[in-house]
Amino acid sequence: MNGSVREHSSQATGGDPAQPSAPWSGTWVAERLGVRLTGDGMRQLLGLALRRNPKRAHLLVSTVLGKHVPQRPSVVLEAGTRLGARVRELLGAGQAADAVVLGFAETATGLGLTVAYGMGSRAGALHSTRRAVAEVARFGAFEEEHSHATSHLLLPKDPGLLRGDGPLVLVDDELSTGRTVRNTIAALHAAHPRQRYVVAALVDTRGGDDVAELEKFAADLGARIDVVALAAGRVRLPADVLERGSTLVARHGGTPAPAPAAERGTVERVELGWPAGLPDGGRHGFGPREQIRLEAALPAMAARLADALGLPAAGDSTPGEVPRVLVLGTEELMYAPLRLACALEERTGSRAEIRFSTTTRSPVLAVDDPGYAIRTALRFPAHDTPDATRDASVATGPGGGPARRPAPLHGPAFSSYDPEDVAWLLRDLSDVPLEAPTEEREEAIQAGGAHYAESLPVEYQPSPEYQRLFHSALESSAARLARAVGTVTETVLAERGPRPVLVSLARAGTPVGVLMRRWARQTRGLDLPHYAVSIVRGRGIDTNALAHLAAHHDPADIVFVDGWTGKGAITRELAQALAAHPRFVPELAVLADPGSCVSTFGTREDFLIPSACLNSTVSGLISRTVLRADLIGPHDFHGAKFYRELAGNDVSRHFVDTVAAHFTEVRDGAVRDAAALAAADRTPSWAGWRAVEEISEAYGIGDVNLIKPGVGETTRVLLRRVPWRILARRGAGADLDHVRLLAEQRGVPVEETDELPYTCVGLIHPRYTRGATGADGKAAR
Repeated sequence: MNGSVREHSSQATGGDPAQPSAPWSGTWVAERLGVRLTGDGMRQLLGLALRRNPKRAHLLVSTVLGKHVPQRPSVVLEAGTRLGARVRELLGAGQAADAVVLGFAETATGLGLTVAYGMGSRAGALHSTRRAVAEVARFGAFEEEHSHATSHLLLPKDPGLLRGDGPLVLVDDELSTGRTVRNTIAALHAAHPRQRYVVAALVDTRGGDDVAELEKFAADLGARIDVVALAAGRVRLPADVLERGSTLVARHGGTPAPAPAAERGTVERVELGWPAGLPDGGRHGFGPREQIRLEAALPAMAARLADALGLPAAGDSTPGEVPRVLVLGTEELMYAPLRLACALEERTGSRAEIRFSTTTRSPVLAVDDPGYAIRTALRFPAHDTPDATRDASVATGPGGGPARRPAPLHGPAFSSYDPEDVAWLLRDLSDVPLEAPTEEREEAIQAGGAHYAESLPVEYQPSPEYQRLFHSALESSAARLARAVGTVTETVLAERGPRPVLVSLARAGTPVGVLMRRWARQTRGLDLPHYAVSIVRGRGIDTNALAHLAAHHDPADIVFVDGWTGKGAITRELAQALAAHPRFVPELAVLADPGSCVSTFGTREDFLIPSACLNSTVSGLISRTVLRADLIGPHDFHGAKFYRELAGNDVSRHFVDTVAAHFTEVRDGAVRDAAALAAADRTPSWAGWRAVEEISEAYGIGDVNLIKPGVGETTRVLLRRVPWRILARRGAGADLDHVRLLAEQRGVPVEETDELPYTCVGLIHPRYTRGATGADGKAAR
């Protein structure tokens, strides 16, 4: 292909370093050195200082990088993610997802990972380094001629990171001549040619000759090179700039003296709870899996640090002095401290002044003048040989290589579904005894001594009569189910197409995910990926599963799938869990939404979905998911059991085959339904949640988690909890035949009412809930 260079820049906006009333932090150097800075937005992003460097007199000091001068961490993160968003916009979602990001040491190590975060790149990021690591082989090296430290090394743990076919995005804070970029691309292109490169910088200050040189370089290489910057302009220098700079440095600083010996203070070490095996930077690679693990751990780490420092929370109205905290990274270690500082800033709000910065090896001169970018400096040995330090709180995060990565499970080794039907992002706990008698388990859960995900109920074995009821219900509702499957799948394809990735919430959502995948393949010829992941009420979604998904797919393509909604607890749990993972869409697609909790559904009718009648025998012989600290390590997926011994009773494939057999006859109706829904107002009303609150008050149940609305949830109460009573809408008919049968078998009363938005509601026995009373005012027992 012919080589080409394309330039993209925008005027800088946002950030708070340059107050309108304050002098520009480059005035001092501009006046004395004769340097002129031109271009829209340049002064918002840059100040000027002097270097002690015979190769370059001036230093462009970024106000949004957090390297040479402290800055609010949210400003630093916003600048990098905005640059990443511009790269993603340039490349398009498909190419951006396959891109690899390379940041330049040391100044842009954190910026590179922030750009990758803003892009949503699933291939990961890396930064160059000035430090050789004996146990890691060198992939390549290149030179930065004008720098005070010229040699760069590339040390990926996985060399395949730099051998893909997608675009390579090179990230630096400043694109001044383009020489370092050309050196880097030349070295990498020789090792592994690719068709497209993107250079992303906060500012582009190249002159016309430099622009032409990069264009010629791209043509000679036969590759496309795009340049993206938040602002573009020129730095115009006098001919004698090096001589002037040397004179100014000698006059105002001379040779820097070593720092005076400081009085030894105290060092308080704070145990952050850093995730085991999570690297603290991108020297050896940092992918979406690592991004997600870091994001999930940040709130707890920030809480520990805030507690150790005695910092007030954002909502704390207690009067007092606003504390000032500097989160200081060291040299190349920029990204992890930045994200920790952002989490600390979010936690404290305006109740603390949080700033972020890192140490630097840049030979910069400090001048205490309002018009100079760097007014003070401390000089000390590198952190390899630390000197005495005054009072400090040290939060340590271990480095290291990539963590052990769990692999998906497939049938027939795990589950009775075909391998292509679903990939389970779960850990196999089949050989671990986890079952407890139902009443014993209920007592422990309600007493607060155990979480429901720490054990499993004894798997319910349906009687022959009940199995006949399941088959009868399936026969009568299969076409109705098929149309709802088609409606929700067509809606997803229209809104999230062309190739969404289905991720069902194990296990109730998995039969629906299998059916949606079959609809797409049978009616549209689309082969959609389908995974099953664990989400646990009160504990959130499996972040290792999210990391796996982000490593293999664009998170924006992920569609979370469940069977039905009850009161909407899992809908809320999903939204809350994904708040820390903004690249994923925190919405749920369900077959039935009787509680009006979601906007993507097949129907809002509350009718019998036969898969709710059974447990593992209609869900691939997989148990509920398990999350227990002694069983699930920091790198593991949540767990589950495969009940191979129940194969004789398994109807999992029979269920999906029976429903799928009606796809052809209901296709036109489902397409019409989806079109009608697209034109309708589908805003959730949350009517179901309000009904649950009313029932809670009427029956004296203090915990809404003991109220399970809808046919599906009521069925599950009767199967695996201790049911107290069933509320049924009068005249519900055959949709409740199985509920009445189960209630009779367990001796549970069924009360009919005219005031339910659901067909029925199951109440779990509140015998262990302190203060619960029944409708007659007596203590529930």
